[in-house]
Formats: sequence, structure tokens, C-alpha cells
Amino acid sequence: MSNIVRLIIACVVLGAAVALCAFGFWWWGILVLFLGGFVLLSYFFNENMILAQWFLRKENSDKAEQWLLKITDYEKQLNKSQHGYYNLLIGLIETRKAPLKAEKYFKKALSLGMKMSHNTALAKLSLAGISMAKRNKREAQMYLQEAAKDDKNKLLTEQIKMMKGQMAQMDKQQVVRGGYRQF
Repeated sequence: MSNIVRLIIACVVLGAAVALCAFGFWWWGILVLFLGGFVLLSYFFNENMILAQWFLRKENSDKAEQWLLKITDYEKQLNKSQHGYYNLLIGLIETRKAPLKAEKYFKKALSLGMKMSHNTALAKLSLAGISMAKRNKREAQMYLQEAAKDDKNKLLTEQIKMMKGQMAQMDKQQVVRGGYRQF
């Protein structure tokens, strides 16, 4: 359902709630007011994305993907502020299947923008991991530094430290493979 339809339905239901209260049916008016509030809330927060996030937290990426696939045209069905989050969720699900294919979703999420700084840090951390898998150390370091800057609440510090440790091991492996070390 597009956002305009949701907004129209919310206005009609809220108007009905006011009319019920005006005619003296207070309890029905309050009940319809809550229903209109839920419809209005679904304008700002899409229920499919909320359920997909919940299933991702429960480590059930198959069901999360099913809920995200119900959003057929995200530009019409989601608020503009949710476009970046939609691409972030698709990227997180795609990372579990084929990590190198998820790069385009993370880059698109960053270009569309997200309000929460820890979500941008998560996208940049994922891009750093993809760059490490491609053996692109400069890009990985750049994304790690940007992720550390964006992680203002220090939610991803452990993951950033772990990635830096893996990058250091990647350097050691290159030295051993390259033959620079002599015993």
C-alpha cells in the first residue's frame, strides 16, 4: 500500500474518531482514535521493515527476506527517510548469502543517508569487510576509520578492533606468501 493511501486512510479514521466523540460515543471514539494512530504510525514506520528487523535480530534471515520482499516498490511504499534503511537491511541479508554482492546495497544505503550514526557505521564496517575479502587494504582501512568516527555510541568498537586484527593478519600472510621473510 502506498504512503499516500495510508495517509488518506489515517485522516479518514481520525476524522471518524472525532465525529464519534462529538456525538457522545466516547469509548468508540477513543478506540477508533487508537486505530487511526496505528495507521498513521504505519506511514512513518513500515510494518514490513519492522518485522524484517525483528527477524534479523532473531537470526532468521529467511523470514526477514520474506518480509522485505513484500515491499515491491520501496520508493512509493516507504517514507524517504526509510530508503537507506531498506537498502541496509537488504545488504545485511545478502551478506549472509553472497557477501561480495551486498556491496552495492551498502553503498546505496550510504548514498541515500540514514539518521542514526551507528547504522552508517554498520554499513561502513560491512563495506570494510567486503574490501578485505577483495584484498583491497586501502579501501578497507578508509571504511574502518570512517566507521570508527561514525560509531559515536561505541556500539561497534569490538567489531572494529576485530577487523583491524584481521587486517594485521592479512598483512602477515602477504609477507609470508610474498617471500620477504627469510628464516
